[in-house]
Amino acid sequence: MTAPRTTRRATVERNTKETQIRVDIDLDGSGRGTFASGLGFFDHMLDQIARHGTIDLVVRAEGDLHIDAHHTVEDIGITLGQAVRQALGDKKGLTRYGHAYVPLDEALSRVVVDLSGRPGLEFHVPFTRAMIGAFDVDLAHEFFQGFVNHALVTVHVDNLRGRNAHHQAETVFKAFARALRMAATPDPRAGAAIPSTKGAL
Repeated sequence: MTAPRTTRRATVERNTKETQIRVDIDLDGSGRGTFASGLGFFDHMLDQIARHGTIDLVVRAEGDLHIDAHHTVEDIGITLGQAVRQALGDKKGLTRYGHAYVPLDEALSRVVVDLSGRPGLEFHVPFTRAMIGAFDVDLAHEFFQGFVNHALVTVHVDNLRGRNAHHQAETVFKAFARALRMAATPDPRAGAAIPSTKGAL
């Protein structure tokens, strides 16, 4: 089996007039995370990405939360996308595609990831309420849009059923983590080949 590269790490900082974000990532980690976005529920979702993706992840953010959480959540998605893109490197020998179904009680979500080199998001989550605590559920879409635009990946997100909005969101983030983990895993049969007929991703 091909051993994973030990250099699949990245640190990205993004500083604007609205937010100051720093993301540290190790794709070959063990699921450890530290999160300080100023948004408790969102930190909980970022923790799902780390734990279920077995990614070591640190996210620190200061944003204009006195306005609302939009800029902070979107910019974390952007910065995480940039970090994942850097950490993936040339994508040689990777599985490329990943998918996962994750249940939580009555909720069930499916996420499919393609490390395609092309940004694309299909997000179909009929949240049953507008807020989860102080978190506006519309921001889940903004996070994933920012991520795919800057990671240059294709992501399909479908919440297949659910009555509890917290459960819906949690299954989405867990399934995303598992799908990303699968896609980013080295394929022992691929060797050093780029998994594309184009020869590039």
